[in-house]
Amino acid sequence: MRLEERLAELEHRLAAMELGQLGNGRANGSAPPDGWALRQLRAEFTAADERNGGVMFAGSGRLPSAEQFDWQVRFSTDDIVAYDWDDAAECLAALGSPVRLRILREIIRGSRTAAELTDLDEVGTSGQIYHHLRQLAATGWLHTVGRGRFEVPPNRVVPLLVALATARR
Repeated sequence: MRLEERLAELEHRLAAMELGQLGNGRANGSAPPDGWALRQLRAEFTAADERNGGVMFAGSGRLPSAEQFDWQVRFSTDDIVAYDWDDAAECLAALGSPVRLRILREIIRGSRTAAELTDLDEVGTSGQIYHHLRQLAATGWLHTVGRGRFEVPPNRVVPLLVALATARR
């Protein structure tokens, strides 16, 4: 990108940040919060000329299994509203089982094989565990990493943590 283009983009973002009121209200009519993440998000979507805004989620950290994760994604509101929400149902339904959530938590903590998971209380028989593992893998929440070991794919760690965080009350 040429220097002039970069400068113009920075000026555009700065102006958007200074305004701080892009999309100047929420559904209930109150003024929007004005945190650094929201200012950045507004500037990003304004710079991309996506008038209806969108959502972004990101995460960086270390799992109990000592794996590092760094990931972010953003979607425009228009893309999310236009997406076939029926396609999301199976993926979200896979997280609707307390046993599957327990399996995912244990895998994030470091238990990686079906044999290790069978040692846990209240997750069922080995056949039931394999059923849950297949369901989680079919919907992208897990994948195999060889020799019967499972992991949450790196691009699914943050979405999983976000899904769980949104369930907190």
